[in-house]
Amino acid sequence: MDEDRMAYDPDQDPEEARNLRRQYRHLEQELTENQDLSTEQVAEKLRSANHLFKQVQAVSEATNDSGLLVTISQIGAAKARAMKSGSGAFDVEDFVARLITYMGGRKPVSPADDEDEEDQSEYNESAPLDWERIARRALAKSRRVPAMDFMLGPLSIEPKKRTVAKRAKLEKNKEDMKKPQEITEDDITRSENETTKNVATLERLLAKMDAVNLFKFIVNPNDFGQSVENLFYLSFLIRDGKCALEIEEGTGEPKIMLCEQPTQEDYDDGLLKHQMVMEFDMATWKRAIEVFDIKEPMIPPRPKSEMRIGGKWYG
Repeated sequence: MDEDRMAYDPDQDPEEARNLRRQYRHLEQELTENQDLSTEQVAEKLRSANHLFKQVQAVSEATNDSGLLVTISQIGAAKARAMKSGSGAFDVEDFVARLITYMGGRKPVSPADDEDEEDQSEYNESAPLDWERIARRALAKSRRVPAMDFMLGPLSIEPKKRTVAKRAKLEKNKEDMKKPQEITEDDITRSENETTKNVATLERLLAKMDAVNLFKFIVNPNDFGQSVENLFYLSFLIRDGKCALEIEEGTGEPKIMLCEQPTQEDYDDGLLKHQMVMEFDMATWKRAIEVFDIKEPMIPPRPKSEMRIGGKWYG
């Protein structure tokens, strides 16, 4: 064959390339549609593929050739599995195990395994496989130069068995186990009373002043936590319609003031409630103190609240 035909040729005749792909697809279709092909027929398809490969000079056609070889290999493997040996199907693992035994790799070779008395040596676990023994048998069936490197790996290595690690049971000391703390109805009632009291305090403070800046009213410059609580208590007044929130035109400053609580008739006449979510984190708290120059809290600081959960008090 001309050696130049083996080189990659990007300028190969397009019609020749299309014809090659068409023939590859035809071979692929024949192999996939006819599952009952004989071994000789499969070999004939392989020879046809080898003939086509002599004309391959581009990646696309080489890919088709590889796919066809994979299909032929799968068909050959299936036929090998279907081969009969005695009364059962051909077992590859059993065949390999018998080879290892024959070469002295697992147990002593019995007289029935071989006719050569000189090869019937005592079993030695650390001894390597006797490849010359199987080679003498293989030479009678092959005209090729004997080579064993490709067989040395899989036949000389025992398959690893997967071990499942058992987890030790953790024994718990009952003395170290703690019962979850229970929240009683009295604890919930006490918390609700505390909220109602603080909401009423904010309402009384707003009744003494006109429209006031939202942040100047709720921010405690010395306590971020109480500033958050103040906003929480103020939300109840806004929800009930006792306090109004407006954005002042021009400055955009948020102002709050007490207002007349709407009645059901007002809602029937078309008055709508508007709900909003306000983010108030520590960065906003610091920024409000700086922008509105807040020095003292308008809402008197509350003592640190204590909450009793179960039999303990938490501050």
